[in-house]
Amino acid sequence: MAIFMTIFVVVSVLLICTFGLKYHVNGGLYRRNCKHIQVKLHGKTAIITGANSGIGKETAIDLARRGARVIIACRNPVKAEEAVKEIQRRSGSSNVIYRHLDLSDQGSVRRFAEEFLKEEPRLDYLINNGGILKAPTGHRTAEGYNMVFATNHFGPFLLTLLLLDLLKKSSPSRIINVSSLSHTVVKYSEMQFDQKDSQGRIYPGLREYERSKVANILFTKELARRLEGTGVSAFTLHPGLVKTNFVDSTSEFIGPSKIGLFLTMLMFKLSILLIGIDEEAGAQTTIYCALEESLTELSGGYFDNCRLTQETEVARDAGLATKLWEVSCQATGLEE
Repeated sequence: MAIFMTIFVVVSVLLICTFGLKYHVNGGLYRRNCKHIQVKLHGKTAIITGANSGIGKETAIDLARRGARVIIACRNPVKAEEAVKEIQRRSGSSNVIYRHLDLSDQGSVRRFAEEFLKEEPRLDYLINNGGILKAPTGHRTAEGYNMVFATNHFGPFLLTLLLLDLLKKSSPSRIINVSSLSHTVVKYSEMQFDQKDSQGRIYPGLREYERSKVANILFTKELARRLEGTGVSAFTLHPGLVKTNFVDSTSEFIGPSKIGLFLTMLMFKLSILLIGIDEEAGAQTTIYCALEESLTELSGGYFDNCRLTQETEVARDAGLATKLWEVSCQATGLEE
């Protein structure tokens, strides 16, 4: 009897801890926001990067269902074409198209923006959702930057600024940058802006996923400051710990994994299985930032579970935001 009681207590504690952690990581239990059901987007145009899977695809389905013209901007054409068919089928809209975009390749970003500006008369929503979790150690882009940081920040930064004039012309419009709760582990000392180290590596301090998620928030805040009075709002968010194929989708960048990386990925997947939310739930804060009219005065805000949330001190440092903007302009060849 004592053994059964011990097992019961242990299991009960584990369940309580699991649901408590789920509440903390995901910003609260997911609840659909019914007041947005009737919002229609006919005549609006949205770009969603990385929308061939996960929360990006769920976001595309929702906006297409509301009547928006949706461009999914992805790197893999086969997966993207399959996603277009699914989004069209589930949304009931044929106004969903694919355009090739590799955020790690600045040439690809420039070609995408150039073609979009030639073909599309307006842009109401730019949702920078695409990104990667890992890349092989030392792997860099054609420009010489860390692959993860370049894909998750430099690419979206360049894309946003290239499309900014059209967003202003189409105002009121919105820019939404998907960040992560993982930004909270980054310290001030880890956000370095040294241009080169002794081996000639460019911006060695700007690397890896967590730093890129801080950069997403800093970029959003500086962008919002610069866009005051233009009719363009900018928001960033944590979508929750989502049961998605995000980890699997980055496996092609990882290559043959060492035992440590394998175990890390295994634990991450187990955590998602235990405390994760589904992809539809994970897309809700992105959709909320796109549709909620009252957020206009909160441009630059960081949201979690459809609520304005406090980001870390590092992620709201105005000096860091200004410096990151300067570094990002240098890295992408744009004028400040």
